Amino acid sequence: MNKKTTNIDSKKLQEEIISLKKTLLNLSFQKFSGQLEKTSQIKNTRKQIARIKTKLSKKNGEENA
Repeated sequence: MNKKTTNIDSKKLQEEIISLKKTLLNLSFQKFSGQLEKTSQIKNTRKQIARIKTKLSKKNGEENA
């Protein structure tokens, strides 16, 4: 049962990473076109992606151990 829930969680996390990457792409386009006022959003989005990837790698490490 735990493996099924971790698979569902990892799928949700991967979907969230994809969503954040799309957001990051849009933010970078806005930055280069001069429309983005809060450039710190790019930094925060990158950090969110890194946090989620860390969670995924920890889960994968626990499953493999």
